Amino acid sequence: MSRAPFQILVLPYCFNDAAKKHEYAIFKRSDGDYWQFIAGGGETGETFLEAAKRESWEEAKIPEEAQYFQLMTSNSIPVNAFTDPLQWGRDIYVIPEICFAVELRGNKMVLSEEHTEYQWLGYEDAYNLLKYDSNKTALWELNQRLLKTVSNELTNQ
Repeated sequence: MSRAPFQILVLPYCFNDAAKKHEYAIFKRSDGDYWQFIAGGGETGETFLEAAKRESWEEAKIPEEAQYFQLMTSNSIPVNAFTDPLQWGRDIYVIPEICFAVELRGNKMVLSEEHTEYQWLGYEDAYNLLKYDSNKTALWELNQRLLKTVSNELTNQ
């Protein structure tokens, strides 16, 4: 398949019962000394969700049946960030990055060669280690959604 003109970002999260808080998995790139979430390109014919599930499986062995949901956060990535900036033609200057969250019940993952390690961290620690502002914005949105959900659950008890 050929590369479609969109990028996905996937934020794995879980609830740490012992710490009584949500944690987020961030990944250290093997081709650079920085941390990010799961990221990758769509393939021609894939939906955004299909691409998110495929990339999550390829990079961390997250099962397809895990609970995914699309975030409102979206970003634009300049085509010169890719090895072949002309792969979509001369009239494409940026491609969209579509963000998803995925809830994991266990916090074990198997990394591909794209990453050297991962960490489960609370919001502030994860935010401070992430390299890209787009990752930070998506994390902020997810954290706000989860805080609201917990607050609503406590109110309804």
